[in-house]
Amino acid sequence: MTTGQKPLHGASRIAAIARQEQFLEVVDRDEALARFLASVPPRRLGSETLPLLSALGRVLAADFAAPADAPPFDRANVDGFALRAQDTANASEAQPIRLRINADLLTCGSVPTTEIETATATVIATGAMLPRGADAVVLVEETEIDEIASDGPYVVITRPAMAGQFIGSAGSDIARGETLLRAGTKIGAREIAQLAAVGLNIVRVFRRPRVAVISTGDELVAPGGPLRAGGIYDANGAAITAAAIENGAEATFRGIVRDDVDSLAAAMSRALFDADMVVLSGGTSKGAGDLSTRVIARFGKPGILVHGVAVKPGKPICLAKVYGKPLVVLPGFPTSAMFTFNAFAVPVIRAMAGLAPKSDAVVDAMLPTRVSSERGRTEFIMVSLVKGRDGLVAVPTAKGSGTVTAFAQADGYIEVPALTDSVDAGSPVRVQLLGPHVAAPDLVIAGSHCLGLDVIAGALAPEQLRVRTLSVGSSAGLAAARRGECDIAPVHLFDPSTQTYNAPFLTPGLSLVPGWRRMQGVVFRPGDDRFEGLGAQSALERALGDPSLVMVNRNVGSGTRALVDRALGAARPKGWWNQPKSHNAVAAAVHRGSADWGISIATVANLYGLGFLPLAEEHYDFILVDARRERPGVRAFFEALGDPAARERLKALQLYPG
Repeated sequence: MTTGQKPLHGASRIAAIARQEQFLEVVDRDEALARFLASVPPRRLGSETLPLLSALGRVLAADFAAPADAPPFDRANVDGFALRAQDTANASEAQPIRLRINADLLTCGSVPTTEIETATATVIATGAMLPRGADAVVLVEETEIDEIASDGPYVVITRPAMAGQFIGSAGSDIARGETLLRAGTKIGAREIAQLAAVGLNIVRVFRRPRVAVISTGDELVAPGGPLRAGGIYDANGAAITAAAIENGAEATFRGIVRDDVDSLAAAMSRALFDADMVVLSGGTSKGAGDLSTRVIARFGKPGILVHGVAVKPGKPICLAKVYGKPLVVLPGFPTSAMFTFNAFAVPVIRAMAGLAPKSDAVVDAMLPTRVSSERGRTEFIMVSLVKGRDGLVAVPTAKGSGTVTAFAQADGYIEVPALTDSVDAGSPVRVQLLGPHVAAPDLVIAGSHCLGLDVIAGALAPEQLRVRTLSVGSSAGLAAARRGECDIAPVHLFDPSTQTYNAPFLTPGLSLVPGWRRMQGVVFRPGDDRFEGLGAQSALERALGDPSLVMVNRNVGSGTRALVDRALGAARPKGWWNQPKSHNAVAAAVHRGSADWGISIATVANLYGLGFLPLAEEHYDFILVDARRERPGVRAFFEALGDPAARERLKALQLYPG
């Protein structure tokens, strides 16, 4: 603030925030990456010599020529007899050949002392050094031993041997002077085996790039610490550091820096001094909290190369060059941070580490639901893959860029071009996988979530079954079952016309398997005398009659929302339009005080320590796709559902099998 300026308060401060500086220039993804790589061309760093096993996962810094042969001598490839092939040339069943057995007994590591002379043979084990004069080995199974002869035992051979038969010649695997591995080869177990086979115990590799990771934000709390009001645990710091290591970096997490220009400048200076690359998360939006771009400006030109990319998630990413080093400022939301890290930072890290560009597979799939997109930005939508009737189905994750699990639980993503505002249901899409392979799940469960479902699915762990659970709500789960996109759909849908749960919604090809009963009710903070001591109906009347009470609702399509609609009719109390997608979100809103009441299940109310007024018992059942009934994962799931131990665990959660 300059001399004479007054601090901004109230409406003036809000107006100032509204006039904040926009992104410097929003460019498309390809242009952004091209600018970054052109200004900070990735280069392999210097090399270092490491012990053999320490080189695992590293990149060879120079071509490697074998200093020795492997094997280093001629050796037997089978158990049998070493001999001269010409001595067996006329052998047959009618006229077997008898060769006198020498005194040597050759095993691995022994050195022959007797030369193979005409009409002699030596016992030899697999891998043993071939004696001088031998040019073939016959299998012991194809011989007989004559121990009666007075001049010593003989081996009886009934078929001719071919010269070179069952012999591994010196250098037949690796020849001395041969270029065994090329510079740029990533060293894995197979490469370790080759290097060890020629006697190498050290190897020269490229140095890994040192990447410093910094998290920024007053709201962040280090994992393990107490979570204060308004705080969130820092997931980005650990995740980005781990991702950098996975891609060949020597990455270190430098901690959390508060939203203070001087503190952030000092932390960035230290990181730039001893790291090859710096990655920050948070503080790169166009808001008042965007300190990172102001700090970068302190370090001089060229500074910021890109600030704003026309992608979703990840628009506010900032790419810079400071002191000749690449610096990346990622958005703070976890999925945005991880996506943009992979898109913009990983190519630079891998190139510096000497690794080839990351190339995950692409698969074709079908989009089961319509997806809307923001025109003008290339949007990347995280999806989970399941098997449908006619191939893979790409189910969009229901979670946004602010979640950790949207990226962690997805199989891949689809790209919606910038000039497209929607993709219709049933459209073919190409899915860029987040890993090298598709691992199709053994069991797909799509529908309403319940903690009891975790109990049953968890019981399948010893079976080593891959279980994919998609918490999409009862209605969406029913639709997925009808389309054949899941094996089981957990639902709690009430039909007013029959006054029954779930069964009226079945269509041909679907069956109902009873699950459990659970109690829905009004939840509130303990000690709130506006609800304490009331029944559920009285509590609802009180809530609807008191305009100071704030409700938290549920999303359309959920079984709980259907119950809410029946209970409240046409009433629209304060907070009605706050419609989260889970029981936990309802309980959390009441627990933290942003709402005073809502409708949730007893299990979750207990988990959050809330008061609970029983309203209605509902049936949480499973819709089974008949065509998938005999799948091993499906059979295992329903066996677990009937297991007495699992049923006791359900009862402990106030879930009662019906």
